Order: sequence, then structure tokens, then C-alpha cells
Amino acid sequence: MEAVLFIGIQATGKSTFYKQNFFNSHVRLSLDLLNTRNKLQRFLQTCLDTQSKFVIDNTNPEVKDRLAFIDIAKQKKYKVVGYYFNSSLEEALKRNSQRQGKARIPDIGIKGCNKKLQLPTYSEGFDELYYVSILNNEFIISEWKNEI
Repeated sequence: MEAVLFIGIQATGKSTFYKQNFFNSHVRLSLDLLNTRNKLQRFLQTCLDTQSKFVIDNTNPEVKDRLAFIDIAKQKKYKVVGYYFNSSLEEALKRNSQRQGKARIPDIGIKGCNKKLQLPTYSEGFDELYYVSILNNEFIISEWKNEI
């Protein structure tokens, strides 16, 4: 059983990364899809009850945001893996400006999330941590080194 948490500001490729790497193996839990924390919690509980693999595809910028998911996953004996989407604010704003309709997030929302963003650490309970960056429109996954 595996719980995956994505960490990073908006417009850094998290949902696209999910589609390319986890679509066929993990349930996607996202506030963008479910709209409320209550629905997200209900779907999470279903995954836990059925021992399904899942991805939390949210920004999860602060330790407190991640701990709620990590603690419950650990109680159910899940391996917890984190992917930190390493992107500059400027790159995220540029990608966001190319989005259309509801997919485009107000710049102030991205800037606010960026201010709250805390690097993940193994001490939070992660079993594995990785950096994800984008180079020439390709995702590059690298081992965690506790720094950017």
C-alpha cells in the first residue's frame, strides 16, 4: 500500500505528473476535483478502507497540511512517498498565464502559496522523498538531498 503526496505551488506540473506516472495505479485525490475537504476526506477514507494506493494531488505547502495525510496513512501501514515540485515562482506564473478558464489561477493565489511553502523532510514521516523539476517539457525526478 502506498500513499503519495505532491508538494508544490500551483502550475508546477503536479496533475500532469500524476497522469503520466500514477494514472493506472493510484486513485487521485484532489481538491480541484472534489471541491471540499469533506469530500476529500471521505474518498481518502474509502482508499484506506479498501487498501487502495492513492495520490494527494494538492499543493500541500505546509508541514501541517502534510501531517494529516501522513499520520493517517502511517496508522494504516502505508508507505508514504513525497514528490516536491521544484519550480521558481516566475516559471509557475508563466505556465499559469498560458492556462485558460477555470484552470488559470489568480497570480495572488500562487504567490500566497509560495510564501507558505515549506520544504518536506523525512522527519515528517516520509519513507521516500523526490524532487521533480521540468526541463524541456520533460519531468526530471531526482533523489532528495534536503535542499533546493
